[in-house]
Amino acid sequence: MKLNQKSMSKGIFKDIIIVAIGVIVIWVGLQVAFGTQNPFYVVASGSMIPVLQVYDVLIVQGHVPFEDVKVGDIIVFNRPSGHDRVIVHRVASIIDDEPKTIRTKGDANPASIPGTDFPITKEEYIGKVAYVIPQVGYVTQLLKPPVNYVIIVIVIGIMIVKQMSKKKNEKELSLQDPFNQNDSHVELPPYIPELGKLKKDKEYSKHEESKPSEAEESKKDSENDQK
Repeated sequence: MKLNQKSMSKGIFKDIIIVAIGVIVIWVGLQVAFGTQNPFYVVASGSMIPVLQVYDVLIVQGHVPFEDVKVGDIIVFNRPSGHDRVIVHRVASIIDDEPKTIRTKGDANPASIPGTDFPITKEEYIGKVAYVIPQVGYVTQLLKPPVNYVIIVIVIGIMIVKQMSKKKNEKELSLQDPFNQNDSHVELPPYIPELGKLKKDKEYSKHEESKPSEAEESKKDSENDQK
């Protein structure tokens, strides 16, 4: 029992390590592919309606140089005043070329907001919106403490149950298979007597007792010959 529990614990730990490594590898791969520390952003306001809806997920391409950004592009950037918020707006105009400075505006906003939409320089620029996944961002709102921890616990619990079920099924199969190669000794069912200890049938025994032995028959034959 202790051995099975130890093997089960090793299996669970191995699964967790594999999942963790897989997540890290995928995340690093996405960062390299899109050229930004965080390639995913969720739309949090309606300033870009109808093009972008609240909870849409944006995939941002950081490999697009700031110098190549043009009017009409939708970009993601840090708010110029304070760098305390990430904004996604459309480029409205190029204010200056040396250094390049742009002004943005939300499609649903009546005008550009100073300190938010301009002045945007290379320092504030994060990347250009490459893809939009509609409404998926709603799920990410659930992935905040403490809900995210609950989800992690559920995932780990599923892995534990899966591992236990696997071990249980293997044990049941080994008990059901009388020819399991792992067992060097196979016991006979209790209702089958051991070979070599079969009792003689009563009628057969009587017949055996009444039947003359070979010695007696030989003696009788000798007596008949002498006569």
